[in-house]
Amino acid sequence: MGFTGKLKEGGAGDSDGSVGRRPRESQNPGQREREGKVPSLQFRTATSWTTFFRGRVATYRDVVARCGAWESEYSQLTDRELRKQSLSLRYRAKSGERLAGLLPEAFALVREASCRATGLRHYDVQMLGGAALFFGAIAEMETGEGKTLTASLPLYLHALGGRGVHLATVNDYLAERDGELLRPLYELLGLSVGVVLTPHSSDQRRAAYACDITYGTAKEFGFDFLRDRLLMRRMGLNETDFLGGGSSQRWDTSGEKPVQRGFHFCLVDEADSILIDEARTPLIIGSIEGKAREQIVATYNWAARNAKQFIEDEHYTFDHDKKKVELTATGRQFVRVLPRPDLVRSMGLVDLYEYTERAVKVDREYQLDREYVVDDGEIVIVDEYTGRKAEGRKWRDGIHQAVEAKEGVEVTVPTGQAARITVQDLFLRYRQIAGMTGTARSSAREFRKIYKMPFVRVPTNRPVCRRRLADRAFGTSDAKWQAIVAEIRELHLAGRPVLIGTRSIDKSQILAGYLTQEGVPHQVLNAHEIAKEAEIVALAGQTGKVTVATNMAGRGTDIKLGPGVAELGGLHVICTEVHDAARIDRQLIGRCGRQGDPGTARQFMSLDDEILLSGFGPKASRRWKRRGAAIDAAPCDRFTGLFRRAQRKVERRHFRDRSVLLHHEKQRKKLQRELGQDPYLDTPD
Repeated sequence: MGFTGKLKEGGAGDSDGSVGRRPRESQNPGQREREGKVPSLQFRTATSWTTFFRGRVATYRDVVARCGAWESEYSQLTDRELRKQSLSLRYRAKSGERLAGLLPEAFALVREASCRATGLRHYDVQMLGGAALFFGAIAEMETGEGKTLTASLPLYLHALGGRGVHLATVNDYLAERDGELLRPLYELLGLSVGVVLTPHSSDQRRAAYACDITYGTAKEFGFDFLRDRLLMRRMGLNETDFLGGGSSQRWDTSGEKPVQRGFHFCLVDEADSILIDEARTPLIIGSIEGKAREQIVATYNWAARNAKQFIEDEHYTFDHDKKKVELTATGRQFVRVLPRPDLVRSMGLVDLYEYTERAVKVDREYQLDREYVVDDGEIVIVDEYTGRKAEGRKWRDGIHQAVEAKEGVEVTVPTGQAARITVQDLFLRYRQIAGMTGTARSSAREFRKIYKMPFVRVPTNRPVCRRRLADRAFGTSDAKWQAIVAEIRELHLAGRPVLIGTRSIDKSQILAGYLTQEGVPHQVLNAHEIAKEAEIVALAGQTGKVTVATNMAGRGTDIKLGPGVAELGGLHVICTEVHDAARIDRQLIGRCGRQGDPGTARQFMSLDDEILLSGFGPKASRRWKRRGAAIDAAPCDRFTGLFRRAQRKVERRHFRDRSVLLHHEKQRKKLQRELGQDPYLDTPD
């Protein structure tokens, strides 16, 4: 099978598939080849990373050819013999044989088992992607290239060691779907599969982690780690008391047991979303504070009622980089003279200033149908990067309670912290991690610096037929929306399906209003319409369909083209704004032109878009807005580069923030360990 591109490398380092160290070359190359089998892969007991991912297509064909030779042998075996061969590999792995030396046999075995169990055969490029993941890389695979099936290769090989491997993905649905899809494959090879889901009990979680391969979300893996940590403290035990497995009798008599069994290898699906976008997200198990609930609730409501009376630059200043509100002397005086109910009157002035600053920040920065929605009387966060409801997640530092007060729903009592870990810190606990995504290139430096993961771009199985049309810029949002609607109408009349991506729920509703005025039939997909998601996505690629969506239609969405659509030019994707990260734009554009299908995409922008405020600050943003208003409806495509510069500035700032977080977390943990404290349990609120 031919290749459409070279496998590109973005880092170097040696690995043998065993974790936690970089081995030297073998002193006995003859041991790398089993007599009578396929010639050596020249891994040199794990080959040099640089040698393996050199960029020479002939080398990759040689790798696939050797796996193929093993596959031709395995194809003659019965299912029982195939399972026996898998158990033999497992015995060799547990006996100390290097996993990298088993790679061609193991990958060929998985390929043959997949054909039998699922009816799916790994493409040659998926075999190459599997090798990159096995050695701990971040593999960029184009959308639609089959990351789920590719994951089975490194997961199987690492699971042969018997220490348990994890696959972390972005939500319960994907964890359950992927785990169940590949369960027949793994079970044919004698491996057990578990899935950890949010509703599961401790016993169900323990059983899932005891399996050879465990699917779940980063959130569940992190909370299970924290709950185990709290259990250890209650029992007066150390981490090694259960990771070593030497105290099972002690756990049995206690009636409680930890659910996890250590952190060996984790493959992260949609790695840029989890390891980059969610890196700063803290996972917190709360403990109720001792303050009176009524007083806290009353103060939040009081601050929310008065927030709109505070004027920027007179009563408070706002730091756009840090997103921080600080009262001026005039503002503090205004707080003191505001009437207060009895419950609030007993609060200290410093506390009142903090509640007020929080309420003002929420009033100006947190908007309904953008950052959150109200669902059954509760505030539910909308994930900026996925457009989905982030069920169970809450903002920290009283922000969530301030939003509840703003919207007039029941204010939940803020909690202290019983245990805490960031997503970034969670994955750094694994001895080895690997990741796969369709959009890793722009974050290759961060993956290498923070997680020590080299970047590898995996070639596509078929040539990419997607065309990126010229960007369009306008002076105002109204002019931009009019141009977008005109393009949609033209393509709709031509019979092509169109997918339009917006940054937020309210923007999707604005565009839907324009389309309704013009008489263009359309469907809207956002966090309010999640129950119809499968139905809307299933129809989005049909002739003449127009779908307006938030980022929900980006990552992980597979839009199938209807009959005759490919001949018309395929799916057309319209991006209505530039996101804070180029990866998000690329995810949306990646919905078209999948697996060799034709498709086109275009980016629209206007001089009053949020990215200019985020990138250049309020003064520059106001200046560009004034200039845009003067231009009005005329296109100003000469300014398109301005938006990319703003986007790069935001990306660099977020990268610095994550780097600073990592440094502070390291220093905090070091200090707490020196003081004899647990850095995950003895955390300040």
